[in-house]
Amino acid sequence: MSRLPERFSACAKQNRPALVTFVMAGDPDPETGFDILSALPAAGADIIELGMPFSDPMADGPAIQQAGRRALNAGQTLSKTLQAVERFRQQDADTPIVLMGYYNPIYAFGVDKFLSDAKSAGVDGLIVVDLPPEEDAELCIPAIKAGINFIRLTTPTTDDRRLPAVLENTSGFVYYVSMTGITGGAIRSREAVGGAVQRIKRHTELPVAVGFGIKTAEDAAIIGRDADGVVVGSVLCTAVAESLKDGKGGAQSVEAVRAVVSELAEGVRQARR
Repeated sequence: MSRLPERFSACAKQNRPALVTFVMAGDPDPETGFDILSALPAAGADIIELGMPFSDPMADGPAIQQAGRRALNAGQTLSKTLQAVERFRQQDADTPIVLMGYYNPIYAFGVDKFLSDAKSAGVDGLIVVDLPPEEDAELCIPAIKAGINFIRLTTPTTDDRRLPAVLENTSGFVYYVSMTGITGGAIRSREAVGGAVQRIKRHTELPVAVGFGIKTAEDAAIIGRDADGVVVGSVLCTAVAESLKDGKGGAQSVEAVRAVVSELAEGVRQARR
């Protein structure tokens, strides 16, 4: 469970937030999806969130929903997602990978088998958005016992009474959702986000990463002044969608994502200068 804290610590020593990039496993097809995953660290990604495609998402905006649909249509499965992580680890032993998605595919796969296979593949953490703290016995506590971080979401509606319950079994980092609603929206008040990050930090020593609504290098720089990590996803899924030729991916899709990540990486490096 050391890769996540080590990476946040390394970024802090550079006086900058970590760039956390979300891509959907198997988007737009398994091979192109793996090539995109492989290109992220060199492009500037510090931590990778890898989406587990699911047919009925709740918190995802159109860009991520469409990415999941493309992946599923191309034959991506949870087993193939774990295989992609294992393959990635053969070339990169250091970049943390967090799987993000919903509980249904994990439940269908089998919790014990999933955790065993995920740990063996080299997964560092899980974000499962539809499991509240009241359901920690389902996956959160077993994941921690298996040596996998369980990262919890907090939102603008998570008040000081609710926050301790949310944080109780959280590990790795805290993911602050910058707005109410779905991914891909616009942040209404960057100042409010900074205040929320400071409030969460009064309750935990874990790093706080901010996601939802961050689309440009300027967004990353502004949010990164206060946050320990800046999470970007929808804009990368959009880059994939816009790169497709006759509905198919390829080298142009990898380059499209790489270019966006490089710009965002420069943004986080400017955050505290």
